[in-house]
Amino acid sequence: MNQLATNRLITIAVSHYCEKVRWALEWLKIPYVEECHVPIFHRLTTRRYGGKSVPILITPTGVFKDSTDILHHLDATSQAPQHLYPIDPNQRQEVEQLEELFDSKLGVHIRLWGYQYRGLDNREAMREMWCEDAPRFEKIGFEFAFPLMSRIVQRVYKVSAANAASSLQEIKQIFALVAERLTDDKHGYLVGDSFSAADLTFAALAAPILRPKNHRATKFLRREIAPQMAEVVLELRQTKAGKYALRQYREHR
Repeated sequence: MNQLATNRLITIAVSHYCEKVRWALEWLKIPYVEECHVPIFHRLTTRRYGGKSVPILITPTGVFKDSTDILHHLDATSQAPQHLYPIDPNQRQEVEQLEELFDSKLGVHIRLWGYQYRGLDNREAMREMWCEDAPRFEKIGFEFAFPLMSRIVQRVYKVSAANAASSLQEIKQIFALVAERLTDDKHGYLVGDSFSAADLTFAALAAPILRPKNHRATKFLRREIAPQMAEVVLELRQTKAGKYALRQYREHR
């Protein structure tokens, strides 16, 4: 964060879609101020800017309300020598297609799976997930509204044991697809020979199921997890795609 920045990033700290944008801002060396909120209470802020969900990026030139739109804007306006999208049109199309796949499938399934095994009825776990760096009044509101919030999230995201099991299979299929594209998990990238929005998006959205050490939501990721969840984390960390994602965190985060 940079308190002198004119870019404001509206987030829920633990959100992997917010981590995607946070990572892009920092990789492109663009100063910003992050404003974290508790789920549901975040709507008090986002609705002022015509949005419902986070992340939202508020800049001197406009408001951007989708993680991919934000990355496109940042890449187009950044003064940094590195870029998230290749100049070559064919490679750029590949990056954008992979980014869309990860946004629409991987991120959605990991969120559902994570909520099932973190336990939406676990007040302490949800407090750590939802309240990190949020305003005091929202933290107080969480304590009163938690039972209702938990039910809303379960209904909206259709969280259940059966759906979580299906989501895990979808996650593993995407990990397998990523592995097929990698010639070398120690050095390779998804498109071309350099880090791109495709690599960043996969690693950021996979973070909740891989638990990289230097993730922004440190309190959440350091918390001990249930054996069934830990078993999946260890399994996916050992895959070619998992090792590749963790490498992105080590080398580019």
